[in-house]
Amino acid sequence: MSEKAKKTSITNELARERNRAAADRTLMAWIRTALAMIGFGFGVGKFYQALENADPEAYSDPLHSAEIVGESLIALGVLGLFAAVIQHWRSLKRIENEQYVYHQPRALPLIVASLLLMIGIFAFVSILL
Repeated sequence: MSEKAKKTSITNELARERNRAAADRTLMAWIRTALAMIGFGFGVGKFYQALENADPEAYSDPLHSAEIVGESLIALGVLGLFAAVIQHWRSLKRIENEQYVYHQPRALPLIVASLLLMIGIFAFVSILL
């Protein structure tokens, strides 16, 4: 029997498999979230362009707030997905390590939620003006 086979236990391997599946589910959730933000940002931007093209004189928005909100959502979706891929890759590397030790990952959802809050406040203020 090899040295590796002696050290491998079914409990550890099943725990690694569950951790890997959880990391994959988390990445899939981030993909869905990023896709929704990118799609919504694109929709806001295109709606703004349609309004502006329909009657440029009637629609006046000197701040171009809808355009900024749309671009911000797209950028947040792309950056959030990029950060999620990096976090997923790091999780997989830790799981592959024989001496797996849990490390608290950065609070990616908290960062994205904070940025969405700022985008929402900007949108709210721009509607009031």
